[in-house]
Amino acid sequence: MKNKKSNAARLSVISNAFLVVMNLTVGLISGSVSIMSEAIHTFIDMLAALMAYFSVRVSDKPADKEHPYGHGKYENISGVVEALLIFVASGWIIYHSISRLTSKHAIDHTGLTLGFIVMVISALVDFFVSRHMYRVAKETDSVALKADALHLSVHVYTSLGIGASLAVIYFTGWNFLDPVAAIVVASFILKEAFEILVEAFKPLIDNALPEEEQKIITKTINQFKSNNIKYHMLRTRKAGSNRELDFHLEVAGNMTVKESHDICDKIENELKKKLPNLEITIHVEPIKN
Repeated sequence: MKNKKSNAARLSVISNAFLVVMNLTVGLISGSVSIMSEAIHTFIDMLAALMAYFSVRVSDKPADKEHPYGHGKYENISGVVEALLIFVASGWIIYHSISRLTSKHAIDHTGLTLGFIVMVISALVDFFVSRHMYRVAKETDSVALKADALHLSVHVYTSLGIGASLAVIYFTGWNFLDPVAAIVVASFILKEAFEILVEAFKPLIDNALPEEEQKIITKTINQFKSNNIKYHMLRTRKAGSNRELDFHLEVAGNMTVKESHDICDKIENELKKKLPNLEITIHVEPIKN
């Protein structure tokens, strides 16, 4: 699983690096602010992909003396930094696009043709890479890979949108569409950054697991009530792809240590079947009448 996450993150770095060079080259040749905005967008994604690559490698390290709860939150820190970088990129794009709206810069037909071809290639590359990363992110429950896949999926739409605007400019000469398309791209980026920031930041303040996962936990524990047990003080949290659960289990006072331990093992096994990467701590105490 570790290699699968690292390989997916590495693929994102390579594909983004290729697209940055291609978009930047054509953007400089054509003078298109929308293509340049997409190049900046892709460059930020390349930095984000690099952070995702290193964060998934670190987050998969086992717990140690200095990090007794593991390294999962490195993924969340990476996601927060990625989101902040995207906010900066979108601000740069909007500023320069507004400046271009007031100018009379025109893009020649060669630049428009090259730009259209590059945007179609970008959309195709991002489409296939993002699909692969979403699949790996789902399998490994990686917030860093999920954030990276979201970046790339947004690129598909922005690249196609810019390509369409360049085609319209080619046939109509409406050059104002170039900075307008760039502003639309920036709007997509802002929305994307906000979603990533919210998802990545929550585990840093130890938010509980999602409600649907908590329901799975309580339903599973309740299956063992026939053993005359109760529970309280149930707490959950998440760090990267690691889920953590602890609760107090009340058992009959005359139950042996082995009997109570066996019940704990059964509960843990059932929960781990339903929720991946789950670490469980159970405090056993005599039932309160």
